[in-house]
Amino acid sequence: MTILQTDGLTRRFGQLLAVNGLTLSIDSGETFGLLGPNGAGKTTAIKMLTTLLPPTSGSASVAGFDIVRQSARVRAAIGYVPQLLSADGSLSGYENLLIFAKLYGLPRSERTGRIRDALQSTGLTEAADRLVRTYSGGMIRRLEIAGSMLHRPALLFLDEPTVGLDPTARKTVWEQIEHLRHAYHTTIFLTTHYMEEAEEHCRRVAIMHQGKTVAVGTPSELKATVPGADITLDEVFAHYTGSALETGGSYRETNRARRTARRLG
Repeated sequence: MTILQTDGLTRRFGQLLAVNGLTLSIDSGETFGLLGPNGAGKTTAIKMLTTLLPPTSGSASVAGFDIVRQSARVRAAIGYVPQLLSADGSLSGYENLLIFAKLYGLPRSERTGRIRDALQSTGLTEAADRLVRTYSGGMIRRLEIAGSMLHRPALLFLDEPTVGLDPTARKTVWEQIEHLRHAYHTTIFLTTHYMEEAEEHCRRVAIMHQGKTVAVGTPSELKATVPGADITLDEVFAHYTGSALETGGSYRETNRARRTARRLG
């Protein structure tokens, strides 16, 4: 079953063609990675698919709903964790999740149970009453993902989910993502600059360059398109984009890393 379909999805900013005719089809239940250098158009594509930015032309549907004509239905069917911090450092973990629950329209009778389950599944129960500004970067990201999953979305968008995190925190975040995917049969659509993440967790990936999709397939299929022995996904990336891969703690460190990533595209 197809959960996300785009057909010639395009976005212009004046003379800049940020996304140029994006055509994708993603199956329900898969983890799909959108790769590309800074400025390739990945974040702009996600903003259109999450209804935060209208397309200039083309079309797309999420969970069977048109992103323009049925935007409210799309928003009810998705979760979204952006590059920039969405957690409020001046509130506790529990208070942040309560805000998420209200924003997603969860009935009052279900909020406490959903929040309790989310805290337990992410290992944040003991930190629930602490201010988020005291959390590590990995804890913040787990909290944000937990908040985005409170309403059990069919599709979860993750824009650079592990940016700015150390290897241990990245591993923990991915364990949570995989747990949620299996527990709620959620489809994952993510962007990342970490090729090892894409290869290990994504069934298929697409590579964007200058607003266009230049390659789509499983990591093994894409490796087979590049001449040579023992080709890595990093080499595939460089082959299709003509550039080397660039990659990017505490609450302040995580915030700074994501702001930098956002400015760079």
